[in-house]
Amino acid sequence: MDPEHASTTGRKRPQPPRTTPSEVADELRARIRSGVLRPGQRMPTQARLAHEFGVERGVVRRALRILQAEQLLTDVSRGSPATVAPGPGGAPTGPAAPPLPTTAALAPRIAAAFAADHVEIDAVCLTSISLTLAMGEPLRRIHAGELRPAQVDVRVLLPSRDIDLAFPVPVDARGDDEEAVHRRWLTQRNAQGQVLRHSLLALRATHGIDVRVAFRALPFTPPVKLYLLNGAEALFAYYTLTRRAERIDHENLEMYDAQGVRQTLFAFARGTGARDTAFVEQSRRWFDALWETISSELVLTP
Repeated sequence: MDPEHASTTGRKRPQPPRTTPSEVADELRARIRSGVLRPGQRMPTQARLAHEFGVERGVVRRALRILQAEQLLTDVSRGSPATVAPGPGGAPTGPAAPPLPTTAALAPRIAAAFAADHVEIDAVCLTSISLTLAMGEPLRRIHAGELRPAQVDVRVLLPSRDIDLAFPVPVDARGDDEEAVHRRWLTQRNAQGQVLRHSLLALRATHGIDVRVAFRALPFTPPVKLYLLNGAEALFAYYTLTRRAERIDHENLEMYDAQGVRQTLFAFARGTGARDTAFVEQSRRWFDALWETISSELVLTP
């Protein structure tokens, strides 16, 4: 197949989608509930969190206030860092845990996967936003000297820019609206992929870690999202569509879309039973088959 090509419409490109306070709160909540951030521990500074998530401090401050309202944080202010509340309501993580939203389930499993000497992560998704957010904690721990994998291999399958997506799509099919929604998705796909690739490849220069990050394009819209971790775990979720409105190109558009960061993620682990082991093995075969056959080169450019 030919590599994806950059389209030239002559229209002004929209700004890359921004991480919202809710998405930042989802990631920090996952760290608290997984034990990465412990009761009584000081949070990173707002400046550090803003840098990690690529947002302004106001976005971080609103995210911290969300968690304060949930009684997961105390002492949220403009000054010193907030503190994880004593005994926050947590939930177990891992294959035996109940299913959780993607951000709550994925982040601690990604962090655990980075404890291996050779980290292997494969993903099939609509965009890589959940994976990009989940990488925040292991990257922080690597920079802090707490983790030191020798090799990191990441492969991501995303929909091709050249297909008619099944979703997101406008509720009322009109040419201009379809183009605007597709352009918004493509901008998000490219922006998140570039952030993921840059943050991982930077580990080569900063820590001498052998890192490889590869993307390929699928000729269809995946109805599910799948993450494979070190060949030992499979995390799986359905994309469930909802009808919602979003302002695109100065116009409010009704669309059918799926919020991937909130989809329920189910965990399966090799060695915890015949069914789980078979699911992990078959998921790996499915991913490898897509990677090696019908997928094509993916270019993360506008």
